[in-house]
Amino acid sequence: MSQNALLRSVKGLGIPGTARKEDKKTKLKVASPAPADDRQSSQDASLQTQDIQDQDIQDDGLAKDHFAIRNGVRCAGVHLIVDLHGATRLNDIDHIEATLRRCVEAASATLLHIHLHHFQPSGVSGVAVLAESHISIHTWPEQGYAALDVFMCGSADPDKCIPVLHEAFSAQRVGVNELLRGQRT
Repeated sequence: MSQNALLRSVKGLGIPGTARKEDKKTKLKVASPAPADDRQSSQDASLQTQDIQDQDIQDDGLAKDHFAIRNGVRCAGVHLIVDLHGATRLNDIDHIEATLRRCVEAASATLLHIHLHHFQPSGVSGVAVLAESHISIHTWPEQGYAALDVFMCGSADPDKCIPVLHEAFSAQRVGVNELLRGQRT
């Protein structure tokens, strides 16, 4: 079964009318590659499989490998599963993009790419790809419901996205479940 859809992407696909132009007014951090002398070959990296010791934890509580510390637990990242109920503007692709950008900024994350897909007659699915992971959204405007995943590692703070989402979509109820990914047992 095929669906009529409008594709929106920051990078675009080279097809007229489907590419979203980058808004130069919003200043966000963009990741840059590590200097060549800081990179390890995959062979070198595979030889270094030892556990990270306490002395490898930086003063800010983050391991050099961008793992995070959450409530005293060392993990790869914090994954928030967010449900918005009684929400509005869930079919407004421009509003959704602006909201994702505000979430990235609030969380002090690094935006790499935003890709949004607008279904016809309604609904939007998309992802903001971050250096720290991602924020994804799937909307059901006719139900006033949106499902989001907010997953971030390192020093980014995914909790800062919750009030942004609540306000932007005027949600009557917001449910949040938290997973600490990559915990050592």
